[in-house]
Amino acid sequence: MADQRVFSGVDLCCQLNNSAHHTEEIDTERLLVRRGQSFALALQCTGSAPRDPDYTLTLVLRLGNQGEVTVKVSDGQRRDPAQWWFSVQGAQSEMLLTVHSPPDAPIGKYSLAVLLVSSDGHIMEETAPESFYLLYNPWCKADTVHLPDDVLLKEYIMNENGLIYRGDSNDISSMAWNFGQFEDDVVDICFEILDNSPSALKNPEMDLQNRANPVYVSRIISAMVNSNDADRGVLWGKWTGEYSDGVAPTHWTGSVSILKRWTEDGRRPVRYGQCWVFAAVACTVLRCLGIPTRCITNYSSAHDTDGNLTIDHLLDENFESISRPNERSDMIWNFHCWVESWMAREDLPGGYDGWQVLDPTPQERSDGVYCCGPCPVRAIREGEVGVKYDAPFIFAEVNADRTYWIEHKDGTRTKVHVDKKSVGCNISTKSVYGDQREDVTALYKYPEGSAKEREVFEKAGRRVSPQPGDDETQSPQLKLSIKNAPAVHGTDFDVIVEVLNVGHQDARAHLTVKSVATTYNSLHRGDCQRKTARLTVPAQKVHKEVLRLRYDHYGACVSEHHTIRVTASIKMNDQSEVIQTEANIQLKMPKLNIKVTGEAAVGQKVTAYITFRNPLPVTLKDGVFTVEGAGLTAATEIPVPNAIQPGEEVTVKLSFKPMRYGMRKLLVDFDSDRLMDVKGETTLMIRGKRYNWP
Repeated sequence: MADQRVFSGVDLCCQLNNSAHHTEEIDTERLLVRRGQSFALALQCTGSAPRDPDYTLTLVLRLGNQGEVTVKVSDGQRRDPAQWWFSVQGAQSEMLLTVHSPPDAPIGKYSLAVLLVSSDGHIMEETAPESFYLLYNPWCKADTVHLPDDVLLKEYIMNENGLIYRGDSNDISSMAWNFGQFEDDVVDICFEILDNSPSALKNPEMDLQNRANPVYVSRIISAMVNSNDADRGVLWGKWTGEYSDGVAPTHWTGSVSILKRWTEDGRRPVRYGQCWVFAAVACTVLRCLGIPTRCITNYSSAHDTDGNLTIDHLLDENFESISRPNERSDMIWNFHCWVESWMAREDLPGGYDGWQVLDPTPQERSDGVYCCGPCPVRAIREGEVGVKYDAPFIFAEVNADRTYWIEHKDGTRTKVHVDKKSVGCNISTKSVYGDQREDVTALYKYPEGSAKEREVFEKAGRRVSPQPGDDETQSPQLKLSIKNAPAVHGTDFDVIVEVLNVGHQDARAHLTVKSVATTYNSLHRGDCQRKTARLTVPAQKVHKEVLRLRYDHYGACVSEHHTIRVTASIKMNDQSEVIQTEANIQLKMPKLNIKVTGEAAVGQKVTAYITFRNPLPVTLKDGVFTVEGAGLTAATEIPVPNAIQPGEEVTVKLSFKPMRYGMRKLLVDFDSDRLMDVKGETTLMIRGKRYNWP
């Protein structure tokens, strides 16, 4: 036996195993399996399979780049589901091993070797190590990420294409995103992110063992998707509008090019990301690792910096907003994106399993690190802000009150209005039944204005004593609303402010209307138009004031988010209360036209023709199209060689060969010096060897 080798090699049966473990989309040449589910190995022999009872087989698994964690796996006699074990069947010149992993095994890259051991414990032979990845298993009932619904699994694990909702609560828009969790190299990059976390670098053995727990891993991902802790995080956040030393956040249409750029650049942060980019990259990583995940958008999202569940707005005596340089202040974002991941919370009392909020956008520190969550959605709905992690901050994002103050010249402040209903609305995610929006607001909060909603708010820690402006029994005599004609980027349009007098006496008042260009997270980019008027509004009548917004007013300062914020403030002459309302106007963008020709089949060339027409009254320079699609083509840039005149139409083409069958989306972005974030998409049904689509 010692002079002749018994084993000639190990066949990992990758195609068979990967298909059974829902990982064949990642690879069929490497073994990728899910914990809590058996997989097969074929141990090939030089002759007949050994049957000598004096010899036994043992598997040795090593986890980690340096094999920091070692697991010895013996032929299963007791077959304990909580342990690794294997069974053996001999067949001619090979032995079939069925390996069983526990449902709480640490995920990661393992190496595997088969040992032939003599009855006295000596290793007679050892095969060359083979590597495989072990992932979480939401199909396994005993796994803490188990999701008992095939429709949900198809969307929250297997779907590489998604929608991310942006815009404003009154004008919700969506953009297609290529999550690409099964694209080449992505699974390796996901584990590279984990391997480079501060916890892994400080104590790799403990970190590897902790990877059994999706709560731990998801929190690491929340921290590592951003780079704010001087770690090796993936994305650098920036909201200033100046992105010349990187890529504008609005340019991205998928996660794959971001992840690949991070690893190819030596784990230097990719410039730049904003909330939806952070959330989408986290969604890719978590789905790839096997944790069911979806992107969430919260509209009118509060950023409560002082933790008092109130967003304070300071106005001067002319109703102008007061902001002080270098002073962190509360903010309302038009929208904010995070992710939810599905998992059991064995670290918490019962009742908190299910969807957990994770927010990788760097806003506030959690235990000294820029991360957020996981926090049970149910804890937010019930006001249980003591539940870890970061419940108070998330609760404020969807429930904070907005309080308006007048700051007088002597420094004193007067509370003039409290808005208890506008924060946290139309909380949205993509439906599992197609490209429609699903509203999940009811999972986060009770109906606005209901007694239960106020009860939960106070339970969360804020007891409100009666103060000026808090008394809701005194309804204001005047009511404000803002409407606008269709606002197409590059055109002039009207904004109409309506003042309704619900009282029985005429009302004399001072109205101020102003418009500014802002980012989606309320950063001021420039003033557009302003108008003031002294009014007398007859009882039970409506007064309309029109503000004309011209491209000349907003074109030079509008942000890459194409948002104009109109604020109307009115004060009756004989009262101290200021009534204020605002509207965020999303400028409508052109759509890219995409036409695809050729046979839509794996390995067959198809050609995409992409057409864009310049909608602005100015010339566009430095135009570039970016095209990508999971299973279709890697991100490819196509520069426009010449300037694009007003109204001019340009067409570019790109040929590619689809790599994977099934329904695929081709995503296109167009950017230039004066117009960014122009998107387009088309869906292709790719025929392959498994299915013959008609």
